[in-house]
Amino acid sequence: MKSMTGYGHGECQREDYQIVVEIKSVNHRFLDTQVRLPREYNHLEMEMKKVLKNQLSRGRVECFVTLTRESSSSQELTINWKVLDRLVKDLSEAEFHRYKEQPFSAERFLEGGILHPSLVEVVEKNDVINDIEVDLLAVFKQALEALNVSRQIEGEGLQSFFYEYIDLIKQEISRISRKIETIKQEYYDKLKQKMMDLMTDTPIDESRLLSEVAILVDKSDISEELDRLNVHLNSMAQLLRKEGPVGKELDFLIQEMNREVNTIGSKSTNLDVKSSVIQLKTLIEQIREQVQNIE
Repeated sequence: MKSMTGYGHGECQREDYQIVVEIKSVNHRFLDTQVRLPREYNHLEMEMKKVLKNQLSRGRVECFVTLTRESSSSQELTINWKVLDRLVKDLSEAEFHRYKEQPFSAERFLEGGILHPSLVEVVEKNDVINDIEVDLLAVFKQALEALNVSRQIEGEGLQSFFYEYIDLIKQEISRISRKIETIKQEYYDKLKQKMMDLMTDTPIDESRLLSEVAILVDKSDISEELDRLNVHLNSMAQLLRKEGPVGKELDFLIQEMNREVNTIGSKSTNLDVKSSVIQLKTLIEQIREQVQNIE
């Protein structure tokens, strides 16, 4: 079982450059990935997102890639000839048509270094580009592995928390179960006395009266809800031992448990049971909050 919260880091140091990859993840209903790369390596984004999708099923995941060049020996200057040709043409037109009355020289303009921003570009040498791509993907996988370890460790911590709270809920259920027969008898006696008081001046069939009272008592019985609650808790314990994503299944069980507890609260008028219902709701809510972090 893994948490959706985690952090992974990887780096590679070469003579000419350094690559650092950081991957952070937090809880999210679905898988939402963002990869931030240096502009010249944006073409790797889809490949990296595919790897993330294959290894992660839920969470908001952000990947940051930092490339630091240690020297300029891996780079070279290139001229964008299309831009230069267009610039020379435009400057020539400016010299001979638009600025006839003013001294203007396209040659001196170029010599002055006032150049189009995309005229000269600093680019990596082809062999270095290939080396950086290989290293970048390797460091990315290193960071992703660290992220998975981080999520696994946090998931194991949450697993212990869930087991503890399952035990607390079962203790509360046992506390209610031990009182069920006493509660039913008290309710039976109370209903019987109330109905007999209301019908003091009316001839009644006592056996029929007792039968009706028994039916009402059965309708208020919470044994089935307690049994189903125990079943849900056992299912939760099994899920905690399961490999792979279990967050959505745990969330469903939490909803079912809340439904059973609400039914118990609406059926029973016993103050001790009402108190236990409040305690059960509190424990289940604390589990629900942590389930939101499970993948």
